[in-house]
Amino acid sequence: MSRRALTLMVAGFLTLLLGVVGALMPVPYVVLSPGPTENTIGDVKGKPVISIEGRETYPTDGKLSLVTVAYQGGPDNRIDLFRALRGWIDPTIAVVPEETIFPPTSTAEEVEQQNTQEMTNSQDDATAAALTELKIPYTSVVTVASTQKGLPADGHFETGDEIVSVDGVPATDRESVSGIVRRHKAGETVTFTVNRGDHSLTVAVPTVASKDGTPIVGITMRISYKFPFKVKINVGDVGGPSAGMMFSLGIVDKLTPGPMTGGKSIAGTGTITPEGKVGPIGGIQQKMVGARRSGATVFLAPADNCAEAAKSVPDGMRLYKVSTLHDAVKAIDAIRTGTGTVPTCAAS
Repeated sequence: MSRRALTLMVAGFLTLLLGVVGALMPVPYVVLSPGPTENTIGDVKGKPVISIEGRETYPTDGKLSLVTVAYQGGPDNRIDLFRALRGWIDPTIAVVPEETIFPPTSTAEEVEQQNTQEMTNSQDDATAAALTELKIPYTSVVTVASTQKGLPADGHFETGDEIVSVDGVPATDRESVSGIVRRHKAGETVTFTVNRGDHSLTVAVPTVASKDGTPIVGITMRISYKFPFKVKINVGDVGGPSAGMMFSLGIVDKLTPGPMTGGKSIAGTGTITPEGKVGPIGGIQQKMVGARRSGATVFLAPADNCAEAAKSVPDGMRLYKVSTLHDAVKAIDAIRTGTGTVPTCAAS
């Protein structure tokens, strides 16, 4: 073999080797793909997704499916370049920078914990939104979600404490509580009245200055609700707030006579507020693909996701726009009965 041929062969082998090694190198990207769907008026692992106690419920039919996005990658388990390249050429998959899912200031475990907490909050908000839609009264309270270690509130409050008043002023929402605390100077004492179980307590703690100088005591708050009956939602490992609207629809269906869907397979996504406003979510394209694969022929999308969603509607699926829970209920009624007009999504 000539020296030139040997040189070319060695160079080719090294190039191939470098290409293979390069393709297997971990990269800071996350692959998003269609995840599983769950029928909110059905069962998961032998248990109802939504169970209601203390209120009459009615039989349901068809599907009102929440949709999810599965991901591969992250700081602790990075994908290789080859996997990223495959994702870039697959229209059903999205490849996004790692920091989009995992902020640099958070660990993967913290992101998972946040998703779990957001799912819990979403379930409560979904129940509140459903009762608001059905005009069933309930009350809301400000509770302690957590305290920050090393700050004055640490050791004085417990998770779940209901904040009744601050300096004698009723605690109507998180903003009102924070506003009263901010009126104090650093070092001044704030007096809280809290309910802990069956007991009422007075808790006095000083404020300290945060990094920007704002007086704080170190409490993270959330809104909790007192409903006139028990609603339990079981979704296994699903996290995040994007199933809120579909939970609300499932609750409304169970609390009203007659199957809402008329036997149709309907999927959708969107966050929900207690007042019933539907908010945008991420991964809309992957969620539509997952919904279609599960048999859904109708997809309800948040108005703010419509332009993006309309660009890639799966074959055999109709895409409708909703801004509120009431919009979604009306849309499903119109789809079931074949009467009325339902707003559709249009590409920008």
